[in-house]
Amino acid sequence: MRKEKMHSYLKVFSAVQIYAVLLFLLIADLANAQTAMTNPWSRNRHSLDGEWKVIVDPSNTGEWLQVWLEKKPEKKTDFFEYSFENGPVLNVPGDFNSQRCDLTYYEGVVWYKKEFEYTSKDRRRLFLYFGGVNYQADVYLNGKKLGSHEGGFTPFQFEITGMVKNGANSIIVKTNNARQKNGLPANGFDWLNFGGITRDVDLIETGETYIDDFTLQLKKGSLKTVQGTVKLNGNQAAGNNIIIKIPELNIKKKIVSDNTGYASVEFSAPFRLWSPDQPKLYEVIIECGTDSITDSIGFRCIEVKDGKVWLNKQPVFLKGVNIHEENPYKGSRAASLEDARLLLGAAKELGCNFVRLAHYPHNNNMIREAEKMGLMVWDELPIYQHINFSDSTVPAKMELMLSEMVKRDKNRCGVIIWSLSNETYPSTANRNSALIKLTGSCRQKDPTRLVAHVTNTQRYANNIMEVSDTLYRYADIVAVNEYIGWYVPWQGKPTDTKWKMDFGDKPVVISEFGGEALYGSRNEPADMAAYWTESYQEKIYTDQLAMFDSIPHLAGVCPWLLFDYKSPGRLHPVYQKGYNRKGLLSEKGEKKKAWKVMREYYQRK
Repeated sequence: MRKEKMHSYLKVFSAVQIYAVLLFLLIADLANAQTAMTNPWSRNRHSLDGEWKVIVDPSNTGEWLQVWLEKKPEKKTDFFEYSFENGPVLNVPGDFNSQRCDLTYYEGVVWYKKEFEYTSKDRRRLFLYFGGVNYQADVYLNGKKLGSHEGGFTPFQFEITGMVKNGANSIIVKTNNARQKNGLPANGFDWLNFGGITRDVDLIETGETYIDDFTLQLKKGSLKTVQGTVKLNGNQAAGNNIIIKIPELNIKKKIVSDNTGYASVEFSAPFRLWSPDQPKLYEVIIECGTDSITDSIGFRCIEVKDGKVWLNKQPVFLKGVNIHEENPYKGSRAASLEDARLLLGAAKELGCNFVRLAHYPHNNNMIREAEKMGLMVWDELPIYQHINFSDSTVPAKMELMLSEMVKRDKNRCGVIIWSLSNETYPSTANRNSALIKLTGSCRQKDPTRLVAHVTNTQRYANNIMEVSDTLYRYADIVAVNEYIGWYVPWQGKPTDTKWKMDFGDKPVVISEFGGEALYGSRNEPADMAAYWTESYQEKIYTDQLAMFDSIPHLAGVCPWLLFDYKSPGRLHPVYQKGYNRKGLLSEKGEKKKAWKVMREYYQRK
């Protein structure tokens, strides 16, 4: 609404009327995107990836200019101070920071435009799917706003049936990666804030009634019984016959949707269970009327008891590594299958059987490729440091991101842990209340997986590590980030370290540890420079591994981290230069001395 029109309305309306109008406009403007359909990769889809025209808008002037209307001059006196024509282009999927040098540290608005051709078809529905846009996205089709989405790492969609034109159509997306005080994550985080349309964009075509969602996983505690649901979407969703098939096992189950479009199923079969040693996946086909989707699904059981993590009723030690969604060689957000294979291949070479994908849900290629390679996955929400839990909007944002993450990844048997927060200190009443409620919601959405909250609120004095946090009472594992030897000096022999914990027999995972080293810095002079050497980092790892034997119920360890990665807050002009140097590998893939220490440890476990 233009300023002059609003001004005239203000003269006429009473205060109450003004409030009502403003509230209506606010609600209308904040129309939310839909939670994306499950497994879009098995649908009838047309990729919109590739080059998109862009306008970089640091002052957000495009909002007042109404860029999405794409006005063109009709007479000589028409002047419009923007244009997508003859301007720059960016590749999608991809972050804008790594594609243009002038945008390396840019946080703000970039407008994207893509044109596509379409011919309407009877009895067909059309959806516009985004794998991820960081951080806020406002989406327009042919000059009309479809809605908005907040959250940089989870998928969303808009139904555009009846809104597309036969022939040429235009999509405009306003992206904004500026940090938000009430965002997830919030103002401060330890990685480069890659912005833009960072994941795939697709047009997805379905029938009038289609399979929107499904869940097929082993029942909690079972090795052979599947419990599942299928959810149909459409005017004819009730009373439909649904067929679930697993051809390799000669399984064919028929179920019927209820009045809400839901159908439940339960069956048993002699599965070859998925594990790191045998990452078995089955082709699963779900059919309903004219709709059919196919997925590759594995079946496994994950539990905790007696201070251990149990996979398929056998204790398993979690040999992990933390990974950021960054291609180290390109210095860009990792998005492609090749990126996933690069990162996960290095984890496999280290000897890992699981990966913590920090500190946000990684792209679908990472999740699915890890599963194929036999890597268990720690899937994490970006509820990170400095979250403003006192803000009334934050709980709803957390719930939405949880729903989007779980809906996308719940059929991925490689995912064994939903991690709901990381280092959310201090332990305030608002923080505890919000995260405890989120934990309950997570268990309702998926009771089969483990739930974690990662903290660093422990106290270390007199070589005693006292671990205490309210959130551990509600989690399945005690996940601790500790950096003794780096941020905190040792206060005694590592082997003599005492751990005080009061969480019964819950398994403990050291979810982060380590220290920084610049690759090639191997001299050991008697001054502070030794603090950044490979030898010092190697000593941290040697001491940490010695300490691990003193930790009761230790069920896994996960060093921080695999590769050195970009982090603008790392300011040391000699050793960091804008990188977090805690990697076991440099950003060029060079192995530091600590790599060998960790690899040999995993070979022994």
